[in-house]
Amino acid sequence: MQEETSTAVAAGPRTKPPFRADHVGSLLRPAHLLQAREDRAQGRIDDAELRGIEDEAIREIVRKQGEVGLQSATDGEFRRSSWHMDFIYQLDGITKEAGHIAVKFHRPDGEIEFTPAALHVDGKLGVSKTIFGDDFAFLREQVTAAVPKLTIPSPSMVHYRGGKAAVDPAVYPSLDEFWVDLVAAYREEVRRLGEAGCTYLQFDDTSLAYMNDPHQREYIASIGGDAEHQHVEYIHHINEALAARPEGMSLTTHMCRGNFRSAWAAEGGYDFVAEALFNELQVDGFFMEWDDERSGGFEPLRLLPKGPKQVVLGLVTTKRGELESKDELKRRIEAAARYAPLEQLCLSPQCGFSSTFEGNDLTHDEQWAKLELIVETAREVWS
Repeated sequence: MQEETSTAVAAGPRTKPPFRADHVGSLLRPAHLLQAREDRAQGRIDDAELRGIEDEAIREIVRKQGEVGLQSATDGEFRRSSWHMDFIYQLDGITKEAGHIAVKFHRPDGEIEFTPAALHVDGKLGVSKTIFGDDFAFLREQVTAAVPKLTIPSPSMVHYRGGKAAVDPAVYPSLDEFWVDLVAAYREEVRRLGEAGCTYLQFDDTSLAYMNDPHQREYIASIGGDAEHQHVEYIHHINEALAARPEGMSLTTHMCRGNFRSAWAAEGGYDFVAEALFNELQVDGFFMEWDDERSGGFEPLRLLPKGPKQVVLGLVTTKRGELESKDELKRRIEAAARYAPLEQLCLSPQCGFSSTFEGNDLTHDEQWAKLELIVETAREVWS
């Protein structure tokens, strides 16, 4: 392990996000909540009844997070169908349209192919109301000792879903104009969330991990992007969106290679993006997946600058129910610490447990066992 430098923080428990034991955000939806969503879709209950059922489910999930010892608490993304589109469709100037690009996700037992709904930028981008503002206010009321955490998709995801073809040229003749307004909308959203008391905000950004995969870089080129430098542009715009973030707000980003019904979409280590990611992206922590061989090795951690930035090692998979060995987790943390100081590392699942409402292929008991394992392992490693 590397020696502590004068700019490093102590290799003990953390009192601000990200925490030594943390989690990405989404949690498996209980069966009665899934039924309630179906009942609402069929008109058997109204919006108020659905929200009441969601409220009770969130109260229970916040309590459970506290019981397992997590220092952060989310609402499990229980009010969403999708980790990102539920947010993106609430931005001014964006409409939902039928999808036209089939996405392939991979599983050990075969492939899943589906065509998700798409977006179209047909008006000026903005944020008329605080997106997820009421949801965060409710979460904040439920927590006691934990820090309430809100997850939203990064601005990169608005572009990555369709590129220039998804932007009406009559509204934005150039992508530069598109980015100016998109970044301004995000800056306003972050400001409003800060006013609402949000001190732990996470930008979820699969694109920054996807671009390590040459096949995904081919996709970037196909939608008119600069495949070799797109990640640098995304990092630049994320920084612009965070330039005026409120004092006291911790900001992290999560980067995985796809998480849909226990399937994944991209592969490859973080080598392609690591240097720009670690050195230029102005966040406090990076949630990164390293749960299997398709995620590559820990070598990119050598590019993490000494200082306060944390890398949250996603070593515990959310794609399978089998529980990892605590000893193996400790060995892998030690292996990661050969490339970055232990005081700059934390532990989490590799992704959320339910990035979409369907969830991954594991049980609720298996989900909680994994979170308990993460808390116990972190206490022993960073005691």
